[in-house]
Amino acid sequence: MTETPATPIAPLDERAAWFTADRFGLFVHWGVYSAAARHEWIRSREKLTEEQYQPYFEHFDPDLYDPVRWAEDAWNAGMRYFVITTKHHDGFCLFDSALTDYTSADTPHGRDLIAPMVEAFRARGFKVGFYYSLIDWHHPEFPVDLYHPQRDDADYIKATEGRDVTKYADYLHGQVRELLTNYGRVDLMWFDFSYSGRGFNAKGAPEWRSAELIALCRELQPHILVNNRLELGVGEGPDTGDFTTPEQVQPPGHENEFAGSAVPWEACQTLNGSWGYDRDNLDWKPPGMLVRMLLDTVSKGGNMLLNVGPTGRGEFDPRARAALAGVGEWMRLHEPAIRGAGRSAFVPPADCRYTQRGNRLYLQVLSWPMKHLHLAGLAGKVAYARFLHDHSEVKRVEYDPKNPFHNHLKGLPEGTLTLSLPMVAPAVEVPVVELILKD
Repeated sequence: MTETPATPIAPLDERAAWFTADRFGLFVHWGVYSAAARHEWIRSREKLTEEQYQPYFEHFDPDLYDPVRWAEDAWNAGMRYFVITTKHHDGFCLFDSALTDYTSADTPHGRDLIAPMVEAFRARGFKVGFYYSLIDWHHPEFPVDLYHPQRDDADYIKATEGRDVTKYADYLHGQVRELLTNYGRVDLMWFDFSYSGRGFNAKGAPEWRSAELIALCRELQPHILVNNRLELGVGEGPDTGDFTTPEQVQPPGHENEFAGSAVPWEACQTLNGSWGYDRDNLDWKPPGMLVRMLLDTVSKGGNMLLNVGPTGRGEFDPRARAALAGVGEWMRLHEPAIRGAGRSAFVPPADCRYTQRGNRLYLQVLSWPMKHLHLAGLAGKVAYARFLHDHSEVKRVEYDPKNPFHNHLKGLPEGTLTLSLPMVAPAVEVPVVELILKD
């Protein structure tokens, strides 16, 4: 019998073209931990036994779940792809897996929650991404380690010392096959996480059989992007991930380990420090901060994946919806500075960022100056300048030593373009000046 040749994998820049154009995505962390409402790591943090955690499974019934509304909120926020936690570290699956009965279909809700979500988001125009945890505190063959809820229970460790991680890896691979077979086109696979070398029974690529796993993903979905958390590195190789995932940090400067890299990257961020629904967490980031995080990320060539943790009833918390709406209002007026844009070779002034898309250079002003803003290297290169939110002109000044009104510009470096700004900043979270460059 002649084997069917494998589908060739396109170069990374082709597969990632949509990713680096969309720039802004929705992360969703949801599971039975939303019923506890105190962080998705509750079982590990509070060292809960299976019996103590079981009530959240037995009473999980998201009766207000409306993925169409989720998709609309995310779309209006300016997001264009989404990543959903199909299974988190507790082992609970939001999809109807044939390999376990620890799924949403086996709760009082009684249904697969991934299928309607994929349908709603795909219909709205989103690319589809699946998160899948490599960890599983529920599986009977997952060995106890430094993150396991029973890591300090000597009797439990002794009773479970015969667990076989190879059998768990078979289960892991089987579930990934289900996810990449049963839901149509999947654009992105987001694994989490490897931790070899960290201590007691730490696990990594050998335990997950990572090379085999990424090959499975590309066999089933040749176009797919896979993140960097399988401990395989990133790049163009057949056995490497496609993008990096800095978590809860903003890369520090114009030149950093991510900026200018040929490998796509995505900063994943929370609204309030928790990924899962955390009822009493009040550290909500205001829309202005979220906007600044987004444009800072794009100015350095990255994406931002912003997380919402739905409630146990299947709704976005009102505070989350308000935050998304605030970002969405800014995006409505300033989308060209984000979508399809990226890092610029020009160096921005202090308290500013640049993004660029073709001959459009976008200057984001984080701290409003008094009257003038000096742009290095842009003298003679700008055909027109205007605020992006209303297309009103921003006047440009280039130093003329014969003009007595230009004395305040004397001494600026050669090639500096000066913008003459209104004294009061426009009433938007972050003003953006669109500079249309000469050909």
